[in-house]
Amino acid sequence: MFRRPKSIDKILSDEVKHDLAERYFSFRKLIEEDKLDFEKKLRIDTFILEKRISFDLIRIYILIKQEPLIIKFLRLAGFDKNIFYDPYLTESPTIRERVFQGQKTHGFTRYLRYKNLVYDCYDRLEIHVYLYHKKFLELEQDVDVINHEIELFYQKNDLVSIMSFLRSMDDNNAMQKQMGGIEKGIAEDLDRKMKLHLLKPLDTYLPVLESIPPLSEIQSQLRIIIKDAYENHSTEEKEFFSTKLFPPALRDKIEGPG
Repeated sequence: MFRRPKSIDKILSDEVKHDLAERYFSFRKLIEEDKLDFEKKLRIDTFILEKRISFDLIRIYILIKQEPLIIKFLRLAGFDKNIFYDPYLTESPTIRERVFQGQKTHGFTRYLRYKNLVYDCYDRLEIHVYLYHKKFLELEQDVDVINHEIELFYQKNDLVSIMSFLRSMDDNNAMQKQMGGIEKGIAEDLDRKMKLHLLKPLDTYLPVLESIPPLSEIQSQLRIIIKDAYENHSTEEKEFFSTKLFPPALRDKIEGPG
């Protein structure tokens, strides 16, 4: 079957349509990939927060136990709220066994081992909060970059205008021109459905945690909290913190059998 060759105008029109579509969807795909990468990083940092930082804090809550002393500790460390705190955590032997599994302590007396255990937990907390805070700042930059990309995308790629332009290239008769209003409505509806939404501020996804002071800056004040906390613990709890978590070979060597 004989096919009429395309006119120069038709060839140019097809080339323009192809270039517009390629630019629109390529730019859009890059933004969507950046958003997926951001969501992946966000999940990782949420995991760090919920697992590492929460376990560090829960260990300290159990070690300090008394709520007034826990509040003093939180203020000393610079936390503005009782993050991950629940009174049940300090009373449950099951949770205590779980969060201290694999933990070891050191020192020549039971009290020293207990105190060093609090210090070790705080040192780990400081490291994990620092890493979290660093990642938080990096994610904030990602939010700014992605939102800028989206704003730039819509400055250069107005879908309604693009479709109106493409329609005008094909307007060869009055009937097509009469359909312009209908096509514009379709374009606007399509634009709404395909809308790339700006990312919300990062603190809507993750809590803001500032870096906490190093142990050396708060050690004298923390020592007072530790002393009061130790005196409030039961004999069984003191035994757990200072004996069960201490390597048996060293314990027997220092304290002797029994």
